[in-house]
Amino acid sequence: MIRYVVLFALALANTASATVTGGAIVEQNGYGTFVKLDTDEPFAVGADTFDDDNLYAFDEDQNILLVEPVRVDIGDEDGVIPQGTVVASHYIFFDSLAGTHYGYVDFDAPVLGIAAFQETMFATDFLANTSVDYISIELRGLEPGDYVWIDEDNPQRIWVYWAGSSPGDYIRVFTALSAAAMM
Repeated sequence: MIRYVVLFALALANTASATVTGGAIVEQNGYGTFVKLDTDEPFAVGADTFDDDNLYAFDEDQNILLVEPVRVDIGDEDGVIPQGTVVASHYIFFDSLAGTHYGYVDFDAPVLGIAAFQETMFATDFLANTSVDYISIELRGLEPGDYVWIDEDNPQRIWVYWAGSSPGDYIRVFTALSAAAMM
């Protein structure tokens, strides 16, 4: 029986997809918009590769069964997404020359946690698995004065308040398995 449960979980992990569904910049001292990037075409992120006022998001590896716990900076009270959880990974960033913005990103599944600092981002790089080239990874994360939080009324939304400068602000968001993708 256990063997069939594991095989079913692996089948779900390989067929379903939790995704970024939208977002917006609510207030900003620049002229950017929200942009969801398509990872079917290779691109690089980090080291000032964008240098504009847009808020970007893209989907990384989707619906992966965690074989070990994952530590997060924001989310679960214990700061850990437990082993055996199916997660989808998403990358959110702001690569401005010198701007500030307040906005949100929506997902089609509840947010379980957020890696917002260098250590937790590095430890979760195994969930990237895209054609994206991640450069200047030692500079990822948030700087003092930058904020990100999960919406209390809508667990499928995160909010960001970021002041970007070189090289920008970068986080990884983990969502639950997407029920909508399984229908």
